[in-house]
Amino acid sequence: MMDIALPCPEQNGRADTKGVNWRALPRLLFLAVMVAGAALTAKTLYIPVKAQVAQVLLAKAFDESLASGSPVKPWSWADTAPLARVSAPRLEVSEIVLSGGSGEAMAFGPTAMVDDRASRVTVLAAHRDTHFEFVQRLLIGDDIWMERIDGTAANYRVVRTEVTQWDAFTYPTDGGTGLMALTTCYPFDTHEPGPLRYVVWAEMVPD
Repeated sequence: MMDIALPCPEQNGRADTKGVNWRALPRLLFLAVMVAGAALTAKTLYIPVKAQVAQVLLAKAFDESLASGSPVKPWSWADTAPLARVSAPRLEVSEIVLSGGSGEAMAFGPTAMVDDRASRVTVLAAHRDTHFEFVQRLLIGDDIWMERIDGTAANYRVVRTEVTQWDAFTYPTDGGTGLMALTTCYPFDTHEPGPLRYVVWAEMVPD
C-alpha cells in the first residue's frame, strides 16, 4: 500500500486556515480517494502479476536446465532451481518441480521433499489452493508424467489416495519399479492450516 502525506500546518495547536481555498477541498478529497483506490488496485494486482512472471521465468529456467542437463536458477537470488516437470494429461495441467523443499520454494511451485533415484521414491509437496489444486481431481487410473532435466521421462499411474496426519506420513524405502506421492494440505475447502495431508500415490508404468 502506498503512503500519502497530506500537509496539515498547525499554529499554536490550531489549524491555520488563512489562505485556504475551501472550494478546492472537494477536488482534493476526490484526488485523495482516487490515489488511495489506485494504491489498493496496485496492491491487489501485484501478487497475481508477480506469480505469473515467476511462472514464465520458471518455464524458461526449466527449458535451459533441460538443454544443459544441470539446474539453472530462475532468478539470480533464488534458493531453488527446476528439477523436473510433472503433468496430468487428463486434467491438462503441468507444474515445474523445484528443489529445496522450503516454504519459499513452495510459493512458486511443487517441491521435491524426497527424490531418491536409488530407491525409486519421489515425494512432491505443494499448496492445495495453487500449484496442487488439481490433485483433488486426480482419479484412480490417471496418468502422471514426470520429465526430469537430465532428459529422462517416466509415466506414473494413480493407484490410491489417502488422508493422513502430517507427522504420520511414511513412504517405503524401496519404491519397486518406481513410486511417486503428491501431497498437499487437507481439506480443500478451507485456507486454514491444519494437521491433515491428502496424498495421491502413483506407481511407475513399465516401458
